[in-house]
Amino acid sequence: MKKTGLISVVGFAVSLLFHTTQSKACPPSCHCQPLGGMRGLCVDCSSQKLTQVPVLPANTRRLYLQNNSLTSVPPGALDSLSSLEEVKILDNPWNCDCHILYLKLWLEDVSASSLANVRCATPAPVSMKPLRQLTGNELGICKRLLPVKCLEFFWRDLTLIAGAIITLILVALALKCSKKLVCQTSLSQYDSAGWLLGRHASKNHKIQ
Repeated sequence: MKKTGLISVVGFAVSLLFHTTQSKACPPSCHCQPLGGMRGLCVDCSSQKLTQVPVLPANTRRLYLQNNSLTSVPPGALDSLSSLEEVKILDNPWNCDCHILYLKLWLEDVSASSLANVRCATPAPVSMKPLRQLTGNELGICKRLLPVKCLEFFWRDLTLIAGAIITLILVALALKCSKKLVCQTSLSQYDSAGWLLGRHASKNHKIQ
């Protein structure tokens, strides 16, 4: 009986410590509910007027962020949620410029069904369009987000490619001209040889 009681006390202490740790990890604007055992948390941050995604527990299994004021998600903000099984993120005024690409790609990997329900609020040309249907052409400011050094490398590579093409064209023209010159030289030599032979034959005829 004493051993059983000790095991019960230890189990209760471990459980209490586990739940205390979970409650400390829970964002203040959200409600976190353990799913039982070591399965992780259900983190409900819906309808909290959030303007940015809070720091979430790494063991979040279900995440509810719907009906807030979220416009974008910073790159990497959701990468730690490796055990996520369910996410609800609709009914937010998403701004669908290049900054939304991280969320789009993340949802494609984690929850395609959630991505299907996400619609853009701004800018005007894509308002009310499903996020999953947007392409690079519609995300018009993508080119502005390229690092300056990337643009420098692009122009450098483009210059090198153009130089290589021009060099190949010049080499081809030079080969063509050299072949033409060789042909002309050969014809000239042939004509000269023919003229000399003809002259020699004429002299022989006169001598006879």
